[in-house]
Amino acid sequence: MFHHIGEIPKHQYVWIPDSFICKDPTGALIPAVWFGLSSTPGRTWGCTVLLECGAIYRGLPPNAIGFSKDLEPNPPWFIDHAQRWDCYGWRFSTIEYTYLRGMDVIARNCDDEVSGQYLFTAAPFDDGFSDYPSQAKEFTFIRTHCNHLTIQPTDKLLVIDKSFTPAVPAWPDNLKRCETIYSCE
Repeated sequence: MFHHIGEIPKHQYVWIPDSFICKDPTGALIPAVWFGLSSTPGRTWGCTVLLECGAIYRGLPPNAIGFSKDLEPNPPWFIDHAQRWDCYGWRFSTIEYTYLRGMDVIARNCDDEVSGQYLFTAAPFDDGFSDYPSQAKEFTFIRTHCNHLTIQPTDKLLVIDKSFTPAVPAWPDNLKRCETIYSCE
């Protein structure tokens, strides 16, 4: 469990547009290793990377993370494509759910759907939102098939388990949000 900064379950080899990290950008993509994450209320998740030159760069927004040196710049990957909700607490934990490892997912991203592959989950805790059942969220980190990062809450995500779910699942329209705190005493 982490307070403000922590690690992702497995480091990822990524590419960063130099406009995010260089004083005089040229439009190049810089190779990096993404290994860290930060949560600050009212901001996007912050990504921490090791650059090829040996420098550590903190606080990159999720739309700066690319998974290929051949990223398509058009259409551009904006911050609202990369993350739906700002962080709302300082504390979180990360986990790569073994069951979900490597599974394909479909996410509702802005008004579109994007497909990709499950990477890991970040779960906030010890804040007013996480303590209230109808507001509690886990954030699912997804490598999209267009090699960008998107972070979506579980209610904007469908998982494709080829041995359990339909190949093209339909969005459920009859699920209710949990609003009950259960206790046995």
